[in-house]
Amino acid sequence: MREKMPFIATAAWSIPKAVADRFPETGSGLERYAAVFNGVEVNSTFYRHHQKTTFERWARSVPDHFRFAVKIPREITHGARLRNVDQLFETFVDEVSALGGKLGPLLCQLPPSLRFDAGDTENAFAAMRRVFTGTLVLEPRHKSWASPPARALLQHHAIDRVLADPAPVWPASDFHEAPRYVRLHGVPEIYYSSYGDAEIRVFAKRLAADSWCVFDNTASGAAIENALTMRDQMV
Repeated sequence: MREKMPFIATAAWSIPKAVADRFPETGSGLERYAAVFNGVEVNSTFYRHHQKTTFERWARSVPDHFRFAVKIPREITHGARLRNVDQLFETFVDEVSALGGKLGPLLCQLPPSLRFDAGDTENAFAAMRRVFTGTLVLEPRHKSWASPPARALLQHHAIDRVLADPAPVWPASDFHEAPRYVRLHGVPEIYYSSYGDAEIRVFAKRLAADSWCVFDNTASGAAIENALTMRDQMV
């Protein structure tokens, strides 16, 4: 058993009937989920804004050790495409700050068509760092982000690379230290395919105490079953 458990999570907190008996019978979906896991990735912020009262309610619903990773809105990543995002990002951070000390990493997932541009990237990351000093993680999906200039900018602004599976930019072999954030989307069928116990064990061994591992293969309900398997392997 590890002294400190990494954050093992799923994208959202839906609990399939197949594993419902692993969770408390009473409470909200989030309360039941947080009784078993120590973190969750909020994807709904990618699509729409939430009231601060919503984040405050979520924060009150979970134990003190629980953390929320939150996905940056698509209006920043896909709409503005990282250009002139100062006010948009400031508004977003103001909203999620209602989570207080339970706010974890902010996830910036870029569209597959967005190439690395040094000027746009520098301006965007500098703007983000002016208002947010916590953990920022990046999941680009265009191979141009694998370049040395892109890596240098990420390091300069202390932005961590996401180890994604499948990996469109940075293969697992490119991570020589424990990744800060892992997103497992499902292979071969993205969002659907389940991971076997041996595959899960390989990813689990790569995690550090402060790492996150998020199962995003939610479309078939596999995510929470896979997350439970990883958690069981570690306790």
